[in-house]
Amino acid sequence: MDFLWSIFQPLVEFLQRIMEALYSVTVSMGVPSYGLAIIFLTIIIKMLLYPLTVKQVKSMKAMQELQPKMKRIQEDYKTNPQLMQQEMQKLYSEAGVNPLAGCLPLLVQMPFLMAIFYALRDAVYEGNPAFLWMPSLSESDPYYIMPVLSALSTYLVSRQSMDQSNSQTKMMGYIMPLIIGYMSMQFASGLVLYWVTMNTVQIGQQWWMFRNDEKPQKKAKEKKNKKADAGSGTDDGADEAQETKQKSKKHKNKK
Repeated sequence: MDFLWSIFQPLVEFLQRIMEALYSVTVSMGVPSYGLAIIFLTIIIKMLLYPLTVKQVKSMKAMQELQPKMKRIQEDYKTNPQLMQQEMQKLYSEAGVNPLAGCLPLLVQMPFLMAIFYALRDAVYEGNPAFLWMPSLSESDPYYIMPVLSALSTYLVSRQSMDQSNSQTKMMGYIMPLIIGYMSMQFASGLVLYWVTMNTVQIGQQWWMFRNDEKPQKKAKEKKNKKADAGSGTDDGADEAQETKQKSKKHKNKK
């Protein structure tokens, strides 16, 4: 871990200076708080990394939509791995999906995640280190509220992008929050506050992304339903006209 710290040291020191600057902002606001400084710092980082988050989430979503076709190809070509690989590449090409697109944004974000981990782990709070119910952001939460929030927020983040049809993914969606919650019991409250804030912003970002993606689909569905209703109305009108014609014909025959 010390080896990694030496790699990220310049970025760690840069983030620590930013946090001190944000703490000065809270002082000028009349509410000196390192907790607020951490929240502000987290929001800034998430906003800067938002374009990468968009690419990552959209790639994950696209891969989930291709899962049924991928399973079909795996079943059809399970005895021919080479042909299976060719069909998979063809599927990705036709769908315009890069299977590595979901990993690359995460790799780019990793240095920031590691740097903020060390920056908050080694932070020295010169002012009041207390925040809300926590007596010190440099110590673990004695009431275990933050670990619970970290587990809950982690679950909600994974729930938004989780493939419900995949049992393994679904199981990991339950296991990972528990692991994160347990680890949060050992970490300093300042670091856990960063994690909870990051998840909260992520939930909002993903909601916004999925909301925009659902609009075209919703409009297309409504348009399709209107066409179906119009077609049904036309059919009903044609049936009524045919019935009227038959009644008129019967009346003439009686005469």
